[in-house]
Amino acid sequence: MPAPYHAFVTPPVGNAPLVFAFHGTGGNETQFAPLVQDILPGAGLVAPRGDVSEGGANRFFRRTGEGVFDMADLAHRSAAMASFVAETRAAHPDREAYAVGYSNGANILAAMTFEHAHLFDRVALLHPLIPWKPAGNPGLKGQLVLITGGRKDPICPLALTIALADYYKMEGAKVTAILHEGGHEIRQDEVVALTGFLR
Repeated sequence: MPAPYHAFVTPPVGNAPLVFAFHGTGGNETQFAPLVQDILPGAGLVAPRGDVSEGGANRFFRRTGEGVFDMADLAHRSAAMASFVAETRAAHPDREAYAVGYSNGANILAAMTFEHAHLFDRVALLHPLIPWKPAGNPGLKGQLVLITGGRKDPICPLALTIALADYYKMEGAKVTAILHEGGHEIRQDEVVALTGFLR
């Protein structure tokens, strides 16, 4: 059985896709609801709340410091989340599933793709931080991936954002990378890119 996540869920209408949304540290399950509904009216939304608390801030896995992940906890929780996603998708057969994650949410989303290449049809990673080199996964060939970031992001260094994009490209994924001149904030050009990617 999947982990008992508290989630914001809306059913899809007609042939609209199912969108999984993963919030950033301190966010919650409603963080992306208005944006997803604006980009894809009628889309189903499944937005789980991170089940780790860091000083009262919701997260999807533990860390021991800024940019220092508890890798065992990440592995455990990303596997549990992947099971939750797979079971949710099974209830909506023959429907495309997209995923959007920001910051901590992008990190657990990326971790899921490293192990489960076909879990989502499209994956959008906003300001991800992957401070390790993932193992290769040839199943990622053809996967549609959007990666966005800030050139001056103090949390997600530019070099690691580029390295992640290069990883997906090396595995054969179809990658779109959008970088703005700011920091860790989501800017309008990212929203524009996300809109085009999901539509």
